[in-house]
Amino acid sequence: MSFQNLIYEAELGLNLENPHEKSLLAEVIDEISEREYQEGRPLLSSLVRVKGQKNQGDSFFRMCERLGYGNWKELKKNSQFIEEQREACREFWSDKRNYSSYL
Repeated sequence: MSFQNLIYEAELGLNLENPHEKSLLAEVIDEISEREYQEGRPLLSSLVRVKGQKNQGDSFFRMCERLGYGNWKELKKNSQFIEEQREACREFWSDKRNYSSYL
């Protein structure tokens, strides 16, 4: 899912052309993933990518570095890392027990 699709689907009404609103959205997404990590759940932001890019932006990888996954530049180069994070999300949230427990 792209940032733009997230804004549309969640009816956030943000404008990604406004640097402040774009930065605010990135901060909120990071906060959600950090909270999920603290609760032992996978990083939801692994599923949200920058439109036109194959992977997440630098802020995602910097957040991963803060969480202890390793150097953000190395993580960004490692396509397996992001795929593992995405698969962990899909697997966790596909489990009906998890889905009904947390939503």
